[in-house]
Amino acid sequence: MFTGIITDVGRVTRRTQEGDLRVRISCAYDPAGIDIGASIACNGCCLTVIERGTDHNPWFDVQISAESVSKTNIGDWAEGTRLNLERALKLGDELGGHIVSGHVDGVATVVAMTEEGDSTRVTFEAPDDLAKFIAPKGSVALNGTSLTVNEVNGAQFGVNFIPHTKLATNWGDTKVGDRINLEIDTLARYVARLQEWGS
Repeated sequence: MFTGIITDVGRVTRRTQEGDLRVRISCAYDPAGIDIGASIACNGCCLTVIERGTDHNPWFDVQISAESVSKTNIGDWAEGTRLNLERALKLGDELGGHIVSGHVDGVATVVAMTEEGDSTRVTFEAPDDLAKFIAPKGSVALNGTSLTVNEVNGAQFGVNFIPHTKLATNWGDTKVGDRINLEIDTLARYVARLQEWGS
């Protein structure tokens, strides 16, 4: 489990296809503190560490199935792509965002960006089957970042990015047309399921 609070921005340094896709990600984490088999959310995708670097060259490798590639924006990652990273939540950690599983539900698309003062308002379009789970002032995880939805208009919804968020994550790299990993709020999913059973 994760909180959607990004703790590092890594960079893809290698992609190799070995049956499954293998990706090497440079990071600022202490490699000695990363266990083989640990889970790290990379742009919101919960991925398993299979190898790691050294103190002088911190990195970790993850292995990614074709299923994960097909359901996320991982296929868009190239050498040099910056990724939002978050280590798995530990008992006693501060829950600054919301509960995020790291299981991406689908891919949203950036359809508009507008500067508003120092902030940037970004409009996304969600897949039709996920749009019903997104509510104004509700939570959503986008590329692993816990964010608050400002407004919803059909399958489109808006989020405001303050300067700190753009600096502390890879959101400063965003442009119209980008495909973004979307994880809906777990609570919204269960409320919708209960309504189905009640009808």
